[in-house]
Amino acid sequence: MKRTFTCIVCPNGCEIEAEYEGTEVFSVTGNLCPKGKAYVTQELVDPRRTIATSVRVEGGTLPLASVRLTRPIPKARIFDVMREINRQTLTAPVRIGDVVIRDVLGLGSDVIVTKHIEKAQ
Repeated sequence: MKRTFTCIVCPNGCEIEAEYEGTEVFSVTGNLCPKGKAYVTQELVDPRRTIATSVRVEGGTLPLASVRLTRPIPKARIFDVMREINRQTLTAPVRIGDVVIRDVLGLGSDVIVTKHIEKAQ
């Protein structure tokens, strides 16, 4: 089977063609750097994504704090992780780098805060 990808790893945006069957990759062509081959292989064998979203904050100057994952997770688990994140409510004050969920669902990625939220007066 053949599939074409646009690489998103570097600014080149290479159009890369891969020949594969299941999770076995036979050839990767069109990449200008080794990162393109690694990206396409990852996408075919074990696609991963990061999540950036927000969590409710009680008693803060803003109602939501932005959060993100510290490492990519399997693409198939995004909705499971989002359910876990959506269950969370923080109490102000909240600081950048605060861990909201450590090792979310055992996937090796933490959910961390990316915006300071001060306590409301």
